Amino acid sequence: MLAAYVESPNFDDPLSALVVGERPDPVVPEGWSLVRIKAASLNRHDIWTLQGISQHPLTMPITLGCDGAGTLDDGSEVLLYPAMTTAGWCGDETLDNYSVFSELYNGTQADYVVVPDRNIIAKPASMSFATAASLGTAWLTAYRMLFTKSQLRPGMTMLIQGASGGVSTALIQMGRAAGMTVWVTGRSAEKRAHAEALGAHQTFPPGETLPRRVDAVFETVGEATWAHSLASLRRGGTMVLAGMTSGNDPAANIATIFIEQITIAGSVLGTLEEMRNLIDFVVTADITPTVGLSLPLEDAVAGYRDMWADKTNGKIVFTR
Repeated sequence: MLAAYVESPNFDDPLSALVVGERPDPVVPEGWSLVRIKAASLNRHDIWTLQGISQHPLTMPITLGCDGAGTLDDGSEVLLYPAMTTAGWCGDETLDNYSVFSELYNGTQADYVVVPDRNIIAKPASMSFATAASLGTAWLTAYRMLFTKSQLRPGMTMLIQGASGGVSTALIQMGRAAGMTVWVTGRSAEKRAHAEALGAHQTFPPGETLPRRVDAVFETVGEATWAHSLASLRRGGTMVLAGMTSGNDPAANIATIFIEQITIAGSVLGTLEEMRNLIDFVVTADITPTVGLSLPLEDAVAGYRDMWADKTNGKIVFTR
C-alpha cells in the first residue's frame, strides 16, 4: 500500500526523512478494524516524528499521521479518535500514558490503517471526508481548550496567539460560533485577513497593545508571545496553554501571575467524549473546518514543505 512514512529521523532536516512509497498491508488484530483511508490530515506532530521527537520510543519504520477518515469493510463511513489508552485505563484519556497514531502504531497517511474499535466514530452523512479528517488532533485540542479549560462564557473576549494554524483556525471558528468576541494576532496582513474571513472580530500584529485586556488567551506559540499573553489578560483571567512552537523558555513573570491572579491551564488533545461533542457542535453550528491545502497522498512532500515553512492557512489534508 502507499504510505507517507519515516525510516530514519533527522532532527535538523526533517523533510529529508520523509518517504512516500510502498509499505506492507496491515494485519488486523482482534478488537481492531481495518479502515480504508479517504482523507488524512497533517499535524505539527508529524514534523516532530520526522525529527525523532516523541513521548514514546519510536519503532522504525513508522507510518505518519494522527488523524483520518475513511470506510470500513462494510462501506460504513467513519472518522478516527486519535488517542489510544493503555490496557484497563478508565476515565479521561488525556491523563493516561496514551499514544496517538504514528507513535506506537502506524498512522493514517496511507491507503489503510488498523485501529482499535473504540477509536472508530460514525461520520455524519453531511460531513465530507476532508472535514472529518480535520477534526482529530487540532480541532479536538481547540475544543478542549475552549469549552473545558478556558472558563469562557458567551460575550466574553478571547485572544488567540497566531492566526493560521489548525488549532488557531479552529478556535476562531468555534469561538465565533459559541458567541465569544474573538481577537487574533497574526504576523502578516494576509494571515490577519484570513482570520477575519473566518470570523475574528479584530486582528492585531504580534505584540500590539490591545484596546482592553481579555478574559482568556489561547497560547500555542510559547516563548515569542508569552509576555504579550500575560500582559493582555485581565485580572483573574485564564491562559490556556497547549503548545510552544517558538520555544519553551519564556520569562515566566511569576509576579504578574500571582498578583493578577492569572490561571494557567495546560491542555492536551481531548477525551473521546469531547471528540463526540465536538462533532455534534460542528454539525449543529454548521461549521466547516478550513482546509488550506488538499493534495493526493502521492504529493505529500509539498504539504510537509508548507507546514515546515509555516505557510499553513488551516488544515493540510491528503486524499486517496
